[in-house]
Amino acid sequence: MGKYKKKNGTTRVGDALRWLASQGKAIAPELLDIAGSITGIEALEKLGDKISGNKELSQQDKDLLLANIEMDKQEMLQVSKRWESDMVSDSWLSKNIRPLTLAFLLLNMFVFVILDSALESFKMAVEWIELLKNLLITVCLAYFGSRGVEKFSKIKSK
Repeated sequence: MGKYKKKNGTTRVGDALRWLASQGKAIAPELLDIAGSITGIEALEKLGDKISGNKELSQQDKDLLLANIEMDKQEMLQVSKRWESDMVSDSWLSKNIRPLTLAFLLLNMFVFVILDSALESFKMAVEWIELLKNLLITVCLAYFGSRGVEKFSKIKSK
C-alpha cells in the first residue's frame, strides 16, 4: 500500500478497502458503503464487526483492515483528547479557535457565492474553490464529528 499519505478526509480503513478493491479483491458493497460514511468510533466498530463476519475476505485481509480500524479509532480519540486539553487552557483563543475557523471559512464561502452570483466578471480559480471546499469539509467533519466522539467517550467512560 505504500507509505500512508495525508488523509484528505478519509480513514485508513477506507483507504485500505479501496486499495484491496483496486488489487482485484472481492469487497462486499456493504463494506464500502459503511466505510464511505464513517463519522465516528461507533461507525468504525460497526465496520469492524462487518469485516470480521465477512466470508469473502481472507484472514490476512481482515487482519489488515481491523488493524487500520484500530489506528483510526486511536487517532479519533487522540484528537478529542487534544481538544479537551485546549478547553482546559486559560487562553481564550485556544478555546475558540475551532468555532472561529469554522465561522471564517463559512463566511468566506458565503461571500464567494454572493460575488460569483452577483458579478459576472468575478472568476475564482478552480484551485481556490477546491482548497476552500476541502478545508470546509475537513473543518466541518472534524468539528461536528469530534463532538460526537467526545460525547461517546464520556458515555463509554461512565
